[in-house]
Amino acid sequence: MPRATPAHPVTIVDVADLPGGGHLHLLQCGDAFSIQFGDDELMGSEVRHSEQALAELACWRLDGRDGTVLIGGLGMGFTLGAALEVLSPDSTVVVAELVPTVITWARGPLAHIFGDHLADRRVSIKVSDVHDVISGTVDHFDVIMLDVDNGPDGFLQPLNDRLYCNWGLQAAYRALRPRGVLAIWSAYADAAFVTRLENAGFSVEEISMPANRDGDGLHFIWLASKPV
Repeated sequence: MPRATPAHPVTIVDVADLPGGGHLHLLQCGDAFSIQFGDDELMGSEVRHSEQALAELACWRLDGRDGTVLIGGLGMGFTLGAALEVLSPDSTVVVAELVPTVITWARGPLAHIFGDHLADRRVSIKVSDVHDVISGTVDHFDVIMLDVDNGPDGFLQPLNDRLYCNWGLQAAYRALRPRGVLAIWSAYADAAFVTRLENAGFSVEEISMPANRDGDGLHFIWLASKPV
């Protein structure tokens, strides 16, 4: 979020209740928007390249750019939009979003950022915990993308730990088809998490990139592939 000025103060657009307690704040400063949890920014409208790269790197691995894709977390739609740019017209994209107000933001104050993504015939939205979607499927998805927290732990929602623990990763492995990819975005490195991915049977590639335009800090993307 840019620094506030007299001409562009930071204003609270809306507040969303989290199911497990706590709140998300949608903030605006001039033309820039930010989704924050406490003092931590989860996503900002001005820096989106790593969220887009999450989708691009994963979907480029699909034969013919065609497949069934699950995205955990709607956010500001950057991952969804990048996936739609890469995927074929016959692909299917399911977005699991736990917080209904985030979907309301996508159709309201953030509609100019989302464009027509939610109207794309390939897209369906599930108001659901992505963990429940994953654990309820077997050999179904070609790509699963997770950007529901600031990394592989339950920072935002303690229950998110279920996604990143040993049995949560095994559930993701089962939900993927052979050669499927589990892609995870993170604001920090985590060697122990990479080991858990490998112990679950995945082949893991770690990609780092600058967190912002100034090159300060790094964001990380793990591409965990299920073998044939």
